[in-house]
This record gives sequence, C-alpha cells and structure tokens, in this order.
Amino acid sequence: MNYQFIRYEIADGVATLTLNRPDVLNSFHRPMADETIDALRRTADDPAVRAVVLTGAGRAFCAGQNLQAVLPREGEPAPDLGEIVRAQYNPIIRLIRHTEKPFVAAVNGAAAGAGANIALACDFVVAAENATFIQAFSRIGLIPDSGGTFLLPRLVGLARATALMMLAEKLPATEAHAMGLIYRVCPADRLMDEAMALARRLAAMPTRALGMIKRALNRTFTNDLDAQLKLEAELQAEAGRTHDYQEGVAAFLEKRTPVFQGR
Repeated sequence: MNYQFIRYEIADGVATLTLNRPDVLNSFHRPMADETIDALRRTADDPAVRAVVLTGAGRAFCAGQNLQAVLPREGEPAPDLGEIVRAQYNPIIRLIRHTEKPFVAAVNGAAAGAGANIALACDFVVAAENATFIQAFSRIGLIPDSGGTFLLPRLVGLARATALMMLAEKLPATEAHAMGLIYRVCPADRLMDEAMALARRLAAMPTRALGMIKRALNRTFTNDLDAQLKLEAELQAEAGRTHDYQEGVAAFLEKRTPVFQGR
C-alpha cells in the first residue's frame, strides 16, 4: 500500500511509523487512521519486524482527532462519534497492545486526546523535554477514548487519572516522567537517537519472549493470582520451546553473547 498520510520504513529489525500530517499537528482523519491500521497490521505479520517506533512529523506527535473532519454538515445528521472511535481508534489500540512485539513511542511534541492515549498504549514512551500530554476531551464535552480510561488509572492511579481526565490540564513530559506515566525524557535533539537505540536493542532481544511478557502484562489487568500463575506456567512452557531460549542457554554455557533470531 502506498501511504499518503504516514511514513513507514524498516531498518535493522525496526519498523518506524511516522504520522505525517504536520500542517494539522498529525491529527487524525479517516484516511490517516486507515493507513495507520494497515501499517500496524504489517508490523504484526512481518517476521523481519522485531520492534516498532511510532512518532510524528514536524512539531507535534499527534493532536488527536481532526475536529474539522467530524463537524456536522448543514442538512445532515451529526456524525456518530462512537462509530468513529470503533472504526479508527479501537483497532489502533488493539493492534499496539496485542501485537507481540515491543512498541516505542517517540513523542516529539504535543500528544493530545487520542494522540496521547495512542502513545501511552505503547510499551515504552520516550519523550522530548518540550513534549506535552493532555487529555483534552473534557474541554469539548467528551470523554477520553483510545483506551484512556483503561490505561491511565493503571499507569498513575485513580486520583491522578481522574485529575488528568477531568481537568484536562497540559502535562509537561518531565512531570509525566516523575509520576511514572512515561519511561524516559531526553533533549529534543536526541529524541530519535534515543528511541531508535532502544528499539534496536529490543529488536536484538528474544522477540517471542518479549511478546509473551506483553501478553502476560495484558492479562494481569483482569486475571486473579491463580489465573496469572497458570498463565505464567503456560507461557514459560511455550518460551522453553523457542529457538531463542536454546540459543540463550547455549550462549550462557559458552560464555558468549547470544544471537537471538526472534523465533
């Protein structure tokens, strides 16, 4: 598929997906959402991709939904915002969370609304010092979507999540890092170097084991202890049958650096 509103590149086992509508702060309309979903499906299916970097072109990461694309037109019924969420944002969040490969969000500027929650759905968030996060929904009479009401309480607790969502105040990257919302903050001119170094490191690791860690972390939100212990045993059995486990043990015994192949 030839993309018009995103860029998609693969190098060194890392797929880089760049939201590419900088003139509107990479805000989503349906065509960009469709392209993003297509690219994310490609990352899931391509064995050459062992880690993913998600970022934005220009001075913003993503400003969320482009409101111009959903304004009611004269003489027509108002757009069904729930259907837009179901068609555009839910598939993106599901693909990020259920693709068993590590995702790194490189947040280069403002991450607002759905844009913030897409970043927070990634396994690692590396943000520039000048980046900001804002749950902007309540400012226009909406509720957080794109997994926001699920992710935020689990990342920072109910009290902070409530404040972030109801007050819709802009959160600087340094404060987001201090409260445990994101993984790392770095100077803006170092952002892509830091994010790509992390992604390349992840791409050289045992991909299936990382994917199983992600599967277990997803399930811990809903499992009780006994169910999680059962899942750990099942996943450990699966991991023990992988090529990378055999390579890891052999490298340990031979006192050398393992060469993992992601299988």
